[in-house]
Amino acid sequence: MGILEGKKILVAGVLTEASIAFATARIAQEQGATVVLSNFGRALSLCQRIAKRLPQEAPVVELDVTNTEHLSTLADRLREHVDGLDGVVHSIGFAPQEAMGEGFPEVAWEHAATAFQVSSWSLASLTQACRPLFGDTASVVGLTFDATVAWPVYGWMGAAKAALESTSRYLARELGPEGVRVNLVAAGPLRTMAMKSIPGSAQFEEAWETRAPLGWSVTDTEPSGKAVCALLSDWFPATTGEIVHVDGGFHAVGV
Repeated sequence: MGILEGKKILVAGVLTEASIAFATARIAQEQGATVVLSNFGRALSLCQRIAKRLPQEAPVVELDVTNTEHLSTLADRLREHVDGLDGVVHSIGFAPQEAMGEGFPEVAWEHAATAFQVSSWSLASLTQACRPLFGDTASVVGLTFDATVAWPVYGWMGAAKAALESTSRYLARELGPEGVRVNLVAAGPLRTMAMKSIPGSAQFEEAWETRAPLGWSVTDTEPSGKAVCALLSDWFPATTGEIVHVDGGFHAVGV
């Protein structure tokens, strides 16, 4: 029996097979979970195609986290596929190109605001939208890229990730009495659509090649997906507000 046997999980933001979200959805199914996926706009059809490549084809709901109607109707639309939720995976992030790269203090608020709304605030809004479906316990897991330091070329996405990490702690504090755990997985660099959109992201790959004690593969999403599934399971019943690093140990060493 798998560690997610009988659990119902929403994985928000699945786009390609190279994503942590897809690896999470696949592993979750292999571990016994019923999975629902989400995306929106042009990415919705991609998500629907990807859903067919899972061990069992998963239903897909449309969700744009900047659309208040999508959020307000999400619980009802999810009820068409599941009678409740035991877990939510927040694999959602976006910053306009204008908000990344160098020139951090020159970026207009409108571009930074988009990064914060989609990449940070949405963890709270998605959790709130799913709250009516939670039972006595639930697990919310988001994805971050270690925001304790400033990275080259990451720009306002780095600041948005710092806000995401803070958001997860505030959610953990407020929702803990309801049995809701909120944690993040900080993965190393992976050749996902998100990483490819960052100008100069090859710098991250080069750094990990030389400094990660356990080594690191930029194409292997399995370790991160397993970590997310572990946090979704009942094996971390007293862990919340935590950031689990899945980066080959890079965060723990100096030069």
